[in-house]
Amino acid sequence: MIYTSMFYYGFILAIGAERLVELVVSRRNARWSFAQGGREFGRGHYPVMVGMHTLLLVSCIVEVATLHRPFLPWLGWPMVAVVAASTGLRWWCVSTLGKRWNPRLIVIKGAPLIDRGPYRWMHHPNYTAVVAEVAALPLVHSAWTTAIVFSIANALVLTVRIRAENAALGYA
Repeated sequence: MIYTSMFYYGFILAIGAERLVELVVSRRNARWSFAQGGREFGRGHYPVMVGMHTLLLVSCIVEVATLHRPFLPWLGWPMVAVVAASTGLRWWCVSTLGKRWNPRLIVIKGAPLIDRGPYRWMHHPNYTAVVAEVAALPLVHSAWTTAIVFSIANALVLTVRIRAENAALGYA
């Protein structure tokens, strides 16, 4: 059990490191977008999103460590696959949007909507990936409470975010 917990903590740290890479890409893309005349929307909910995702990672570790949640192979391995697939989908979104990708809501007026890659099939594929990841990441090591609490919190945040994004894209 100790070895699976240590693997899980390392997995969570790797996800955290991946988020830091996203922030670097985000800052670079934000500079480019603003130089193109981009306008930011939804600034009020962005810190809430960042905080929620940070607390998700912390909560995954705390629940497993303090409540001694077991690694259940029948659940854990499929959830690792879901996290891997959702990460792949998110990076597909990043590569499809290129310099226009950003977790901040920056819109360049007059820029056409992207309709290739995963955007051919759905309006918000990145959020589909985030929903899957928020539910699956805690369940890799059966952190049920974290999975439920953060799935609900994520649904609330995404409700606000998607409304703001749709309004912002209407501006474009």
